[in-house]
Amino acid sequence: MSNQLNFSQQMDEVLKTLGGTRPRLLLHACCGPCSSAVLERLCRYFDITVLYYNPNTWPAEEYHRRGEELERFVAAAHPLGVTVVEDRYDPQEFYSAVAGLENEPERGGRCTVCYRLRMRRAAQYAAEHGFDWFTTTLSISPHKDAKRINAIGQELEQEYGVKHLPSDFKKQNGYLRSLQLSEEYGLYRQDYCGCEFSAKARGIGTTAGE
Repeated sequence: MSNQLNFSQQMDEVLKTLGGTRPRLLLHACCGPCSSAVLERLCRYFDITVLYYNPNTWPAEEYHRRGEELERFVAAAHPLGVTVVEDRYDPQEFYSAVAGLENEPERGGRCTVCYRLRMRRAAQYAAEHGFDWFTTTLSISPHKDAKRINAIGQELEQEYGVKHLPSDFKKQNGYLRSLQLSEEYGLYRQDYCGCEFSAKARGIGTTAGE
């Protein structure tokens, strides 16, 4: 990977420029395990608020379970200084966004639309509430394309005027650290990304409404 696309190194360069100022960062998070190593890495540099906005997560019981685990982890590991905000949960937002892409394979066009949907809400929320930076935990997954995620982040930075923190959180043993922290805190680790279609691809559950 070239330096231009080494998002982990880009983030390190940004962190060096902060100089102990602790700007406000809005961190979009999909679950507790994915947020664990990310928060450990960033809490020394930023005043962080975690945004739980995931209309893609199916079914509703799964959405609530992931949210509860996220809040439990943050309360246990970061009792001071990290706030969790749960945003609206309207699955129709996701289904409308990915209409026509239902049969796309994982990591395909449907996933890109899903990343953009959730990151757009994070950028919008950050702009509305005076945050200096925003980013997402999505890049910690070895199954997600950091190049795509960061390209979306740069687009949204231009649109909303809030700086996007480049990242590839899986690097520097980030993913392995998330596994360690999940075990340490006894976190529930889901076995599919979140949406109905990713669950079906793994033979989990049935289609919504059945």
